[in-house]
Amino acid sequence: MRLRSLLFVPGDRPERFDKAAASGADALILDLEDAVAPSGKATARAAVAERLRDARGAAAVFVRVNPLDTALCDEDLAALAGSSPDGVVLPKAEGGASVRALAEQLATAGIDAPILPIATETPAAIFQIGSYAGCGVALAGLTWGAEDLPAAIGAATAREDDGRYTAPYELARSLTLFGAHAAGVAAIETVYPAFRDSDGLAAYAARAARDGFTGMMAIHPAQVATINAAFTPTAEQIAYARAVVAAFEAAPGAGALQLDGRMIDAPHLVQARRLLARA
Repeated sequence: MRLRSLLFVPGDRPERFDKAAASGADALILDLEDAVAPSGKATARAAVAERLRDARGAAAVFVRVNPLDTALCDEDLAALAGSSPDGVVLPKAEGGASVRALAEQLATAGIDAPILPIATETPAAIFQIGSYAGCGVALAGLTWGAEDLPAAIGAATAREDDGRYTAPYELARSLTLFGAHAAGVAAIETVYPAFRDSDGLAAYAARAARDGFTGMMAIHPAQVATINAAFTPTAEQIAYARAVVAAFEAAPGAGALQLDGRMIDAPHLVQARRLLARA
């Protein structure tokens, strides 16, 4: 499953589902959590369950349920019983134990789907990010968020005046990036809230791709094309990666080679193969 862009859609706004699906997003995240007021939860569950019974189309369909230790989550799973979303997003996840607990509840409800944990929304979660590797549960990826954590610890903000993350939240971002790769799953960058700032979004998504994230969440259909472009290898990148692979195939016993006037070795070959796999 290719996950360059994952677009949030409020579960209680079914009139937006088709527009979101036509945005070009690789996946929709039909939200039963933060985007839905308590008074709209039942309506949202019914709309999402109906959508899961429809033909999927090109975009994968994920569902974000409410936090695991709440009655709201129990009600979400009861409403979705027997369905097969392409993934279940778990907010306020706290490591391998939490995804194992959710996996048990999904099995009980007859829901067949991998889990996408949001790995940084509580203080305790930060210390469990390494536990997703080898957790024994099918994961669709690992992502993070920069809104719930500062609220949980009483911080004024997660960002500097220029929009950059402050040091604690850069740490949370980095741990998620490495935790995802340690677990061998997609590393998904968090949202860029200023959806009208196209230049800022492009820079943010490009930084994420540069740093090793493989996709990003979106909050508005207008963000999808920019995100997809950032996480799609360019023709020049593909050509260079093919040249690296070809160079090592031509000299299978070599530890290091020259290519276009630069030295390349085993890490460059790994990078090239990863890029070609994404392409």
